[in-house]
Order: sequence, then C-alpha cells, then structure tokens
Amino acid sequence: MSDGVPSRSSWARRILRGPRPDAVPVWVGRAAALVGLLDIAAGVFPRFRHSRMHAIAEVLPGSFGPFAAALSLSAGVLLLLLAHGLKRRKRRAWRAAVALLPAGAAAQFAYRHSIVGVLIAVALLVPLLRHRDQFAALPDPRSRWRALANFVLMSAGSLALGLVIVSVHPNRTIGDPSLADRLTHVIYGLFGFEGPVDYQGNTSWTVAFSLGALGWITAVTTIYLAFRPEHPAAQLTEEDEVKLRALLEKHGRRDSLGHFALRRDKAVVFSPSGKAAVTYRVVSGVMLASGDPIGDVEAWPGAIERFMDEAKAHSWTPAVMGCSETGGEVWTRETGLDALELGDEAVVEVADFSLAGRAMRNVRQMVKRIERAGYETRVRRIRDLGDAELERIRRAAEDWRGTDTERGFSMALGRIGDPSDGDCLIATAHKADDAPGEYGDLKAILHFVPWGKDGASLDLMRRDRSADPGMNELLIVAALQAAPKFGITRVSLNFAMFRSALARGEKIGAGPVLRAWRGLLVFLSRWFQIESLYKFNAKFQPRWEPRFVVYRASADLPRIGFAAMQAEGFVNLALPLPRFLRRRRPAAERPCAHAVAERDVRAA
Repeated sequence: MSDGVPSRSSWARRILRGPRPDAVPVWVGRAAALVGLLDIAAGVFPRFRHSRMHAIAEVLPGSFGPFAAALSLSAGVLLLLLAHGLKRRKRRAWRAAVALLPAGAAAQFAYRHSIVGVLIAVALLVPLLRHRDQFAALPDPRSRWRALANFVLMSAGSLALGLVIVSVHPNRTIGDPSLADRLTHVIYGLFGFEGPVDYQGNTSWTVAFSLGALGWITAVTTIYLAFRPEHPAAQLTEEDEVKLRALLEKHGRRDSLGHFALRRDKAVVFSPSGKAAVTYRVVSGVMLASGDPIGDVEAWPGAIERFMDEAKAHSWTPAVMGCSETGGEVWTRETGLDALELGDEAVVEVADFSLAGRAMRNVRQMVKRIERAGYETRVRRIRDLGDAELERIRRAAEDWRGTDTERGFSMALGRIGDPSDGDCLIATAHKADDAPGEYGDLKAILHFVPWGKDGASLDLMRRDRSADPGMNELLIVAALQAAPKFGITRVSLNFAMFRSALARGEKIGAGPVLRAWRGLLVFLSRWFQIESLYKFNAKFQPRWEPRFVVYRASADLPRIGFAAMQAEGFVNLALPLPRFLRRRRPAAERPCAHAVAERDVRAA
C-alpha cells in the first residue's frame, strides 16, 4: 500500500480484530428478555385455578401468593433491564441475572405453579453459568444523568404496567372504577398505599404487592444509579496532550482534522511505540473516533490495535467518523471493518483563490456590499490578541451560539484562546456603532486551528444576530486573502455530508433513485443543514476531499449515527437548566464548538 503502511497477514488481522462478539451473549440476552416477559405475565395476570398444583397452593400461607406475584413481577422487570447488558457481555449484568433467575423461577412455581416457567429459567441459567467467561466486559463510563433518565422511564413504565395490573381482574373488581380512579390507585400503590379501587378476596393484596414491587424497583434502581461511584468519560490528561502535540508537530500536515484530537473531552490510546495515537469518545456504548490516527503512518496499525482491544474489553461498538481515504483503507485492512463514504471536506488552495471571474460574482458582490456598509476585518494569531479582547471574543462566541448545547466533535476544538493554542488563527469583523453593545464593535468571529505548519482548518463561525447577512463570507475571504502573510497555503472549510449525492442528483440525467435520495436529503436539510452547508462551501470553489465512516456491521449504522448526533450536539439526552439559572463559567473554562447557525447559512 502507499504511504509506507506495512501490510499484515490475514491471521494477524483476525487476531487484531478479535472474534466478533460470540453468539451466546446475544441470544442469552434475548432469552433473558423473553423470560423477563414471562415473569411479568406470571405476576400480572390471575393464576390458573385449574392447574395441577392448585391443591398444593391451598395449603400455602395466605400472604404467600401475593408476595410471589410481586417477586415474579420484580424479577421480570429487572431481567428486561439486564437483557441489553447481557447482549453486550457485561459482567455485572451476568451476576445480576444469575441471582434473579432462581428468584423468578421460585416465584413462578409458587404463584402460578408453572413447571414450564421453572424449566425455562433453568434452561437460561445453564448457558449463563457454562459460558460465564464470555461475560467479562468492563463497565461503561457513566454519570448521574442516568439516574434521572432511569427515574423518568421507570416511572412511565410502572404507570403503564400498573394500569394493566389494576385492570386484569374484572370479575373481582368491586363496582366500576373510572380510568382516573384506576390511575390514582396505581400512583398510591407505587408508594405503598391503598387506592380507591377495591377487590374481592385476596386480589387486593395481590394488586397491592405488585404495585409496591414496581415502586420499589423504580426507587432502588434510581437510588443505586444516583449514589454509585461516578465514572465520567475519560478526559485528555496533560501528559496525553503533550504527547499528541509532539506527534502533530511532526505529522500534523497529513490530516486537516488532526488538531481536533486535542479536544479535552476525548480519551486517547497510543501505539506501543508511542509514535501514533487514536483519540475517541464513548457515546451510548459506541467508541467513536474521528479523523485519521495521529502520528507516523507506519505506527498506525499499533494504535488501531489498542483501540480495538479497548473496544473489545468494554464491549463497545467501534466506529470512526470522518477519516480520509488513506485512513479508511488502513482501518478496514487492519481490522476487517467496513467503510462508507460519508461526505466531502471543502479545501481551498490559497494560491488558486481569487474573487475575479463569473463563478465568484455572488461572493464578490456580497463582500463589496458589506465593506461599503462600514465593516472591516482583522486576521490575527491568537497569541497576538490582548487578554481583554480575547475575553470579549470568548464571551461573544458563547452568547452568539445558535443553540443551547455546544455542537461539534469531529471538526471542533471546544475552546478559544487557550495559551497552548497560540498558533490558532482568528478572523473578526468590526463595525463602529453609535451605541456600542456589550462587545463593542465586534460583529462576527471565525476561528481556525492549525493544519500542520502551512494549513488552517475552520473550527467555528459565530456572528451577532443584528449584523448584516454575509459575515461568514466576508471573514472567509479575509482569511484566505491574509493567509500568505501567515505562511498558510491551504484552508479546510466545513464538512458537507452526502455532497456527491446532492451534486449528482441535481444534474440532468440523474436517475429516479438518485433523485429520490437527493429529495430526502433536501427534506432533512430543514433540521440538519445538509444542502445549505454544501452550497455555502461550494461558493468558494474548493476541491472536495471524501471522508468516510468506518463501522463493524450494517446493523450498527443506526446506533453509530445516533451516537454521532449526540457527540455533535444535535441530540441532547440531558436536561439542561434554563439559561437564566446557569452559572457563567470563567472564560478559560468555557468551551466553543464548531457550528454554523441556521440563520447564518440561510442568510448566506
């Protein structure tokens, strides 16, 4: 292969990749979910009065039946919660399942007298014990947000299941309670109190025990998640950052996304030689890397091997977002993973850029109009800014963000003005006003990170919403015109997803499938700026560099896509505080991420 990448034999690739997750954990997880549903059914629905074990049940203590129903219900719900962990070979999920299966089997036998239910539980317990060595995956990074999510989801599920429990005894219900009465009874029962619905015989006890069990499960799981030791996602340490900067100093020219590896909410694995590294973040069980490995291409296989070993140890789904063609070839060859073209990166060669010509007429006219309106631009290195101006730029970048959550992962550094980022380039637009605002004459900001010694890669674009449209075009042109002064010969702009499909789909002769695919992308652009970002980049006549997503199996793509949307900030599962309740962090701690606000792109 080119670039001096060493080859490996097929057996070495299989060892590096590791065996695909064994089929046993997958079907055991599915079977656990099935057994959990059977246990829930056993606890919810009335017992069979004509079962062969009915005579034995008559001599059991009167309160044992309701208690067994609650135990069966509890075991079933917990097994459903554990099923996903079993599929992912989690050790803690295995331990809990081994403890719960006998409890569920005993409850089924005592309450429904079901020999079949016991046999099913035993049939699942045997492979769990036999293949216990396959359930060795380490825990995921976690935070206490999961406690809140668990409480909301479990409460909703308990209310729904509680309504079923209250309603499945029509022949023993006294009167005709309304839906409101039944819902009130469920809520009271979850807290261990009697509600307005009454039943004949021991049914009241059965319903009360079952509702109490649901409330108990919700409370215990939420308390456990809230008070267990917090294991946040790994952060980039100072030592790791020093090593990565040394690798970028030697090999940073290879990948325009290289400098974004210095985001401090990423973790890193190094090759055994220390000459290459892969940075990543774990999101929803997906080990998400971005861009190519950092460092000497000869050492890439070693870093990739460490990455895959880490994914296997935790049973994470490995994925790479936005790697180059060379990176995709190395990843797929060394691991056996597959690659899919994700889109194109817009790269402008400074020497070839000019505002002259018909193709640049729209940009030229917009820039001239804005300059006539009194705007001026400044392009400088971060290290050349004073502390007061840098602080003002930081605050403006945060306040002008178009969303409540930071966006960016693959092409975002997450900060402005860090002392170690002095080589970063910043372009600002200014206009003197009669009544200067909080940020003086500052109207727009573009921030670029280094791409080797002679390149720059766009990090973020922010502007004052009261400024004239076209601020982004103005600053990009200013940065490209000032680039030779800083020794910059190439500038990477935004990444355009599915660019080739959009470009080919609008040409004459495009087939119906391609046109339909382009139509879907245009529709999705209402939320994700797919088409508008492509057209914005195309204004500057760039060359297009394809970028790829690397994945293990097609079935993983939806999960990888969802994790990538979380990492990029398009999906936020946490519940942020309202803006007026948020504490303003010190300037040095405030992150800034890559985003093109919808209004900016539409105005462009």
